[in-house]
Amino acid sequence: MKKILTAVIGLALSVWAPTLLAQDDEMPDRFTYATYFYCNNGMEADADAFAMRNAEVYDQMVEDGEMLGWGWMSHHTGGQWRRLQWHQHDSLEGVIAATDAMGTAVEEKFGKEDEAGDAFSAACPHHDDYVWKVMNGTTGVERGKVGFSVYHRCDVAREERADEIVAEHVAPVLNKMVEEGKLTSWGWQSHVIGGSIRKLQTMSAKDLPSLLAARTASVEAIYGEDDKVGQEFVEICGPHLDYIWNLVHEKVGKN
Repeated sequence: MKKILTAVIGLALSVWAPTLLAQDDEMPDRFTYATYFYCNNGMEADADAFAMRNAEVYDQMVEDGEMLGWGWMSHHTGGQWRRLQWHQHDSLEGVIAATDAMGTAVEEKFGKEDEAGDAFSAACPHHDDYVWKVMNGTTGVERGKVGFSVYHRCDVAREERADEIVAEHVAPVLNKMVEEGKLTSWGWQSHVIGGSIRKLQTMSAKDLPSLLAARTASVEAIYGEDDKVGQEFVEICGPHLDYIWNLVHEKVGKN
């Protein structure tokens, strides 16, 4: 039924837009390193100030080709994660190396004794790290200002079937919605390193009303009154967490 189908459609963190891959095209290798922060709500301004101070350093790393892109996102609606920092590379080794390089570059710029860094640690003392591999979605250099992310816990033995369902039933509809301007991007990513979440579905739009309308319309367009595929997907990846994120800052390279 439609209530269970909503588990299939979601948005935010992932990938860039407006270039769409043809059905037979192979998704270029992209790995996302995402750090999800638990923060003290009253101190989040310190966390944002620290991230924006470091933006100059990270932006230059993108310009220099050390990573494909990076971004900082803030919690709008969802669970306990309050801030999200991500960066991408075209290999697993590269995205891990970039993580270390980002810390080194900030230390070289601002020194080891960093009051802003201390304030950030106090504001956001805990975090979860994930590495994702991009499996499907849009590529390009634009995303919306707001995104909806669905984090799925899945049956590991049947994950490949979930990827097939997304490729066969979800991708054509969401690609068309990007072409029509109803969405600015969407993505489907798979767990490589991290906790119990196995799949990440993302969708972004120019504003929140557009995002919510597109999410609802996508469910109708993909499944209509037939819930067989939706039921199969939920059997594989039923438990999930929903988040809406605001895109605070993003820098992507010309790739």
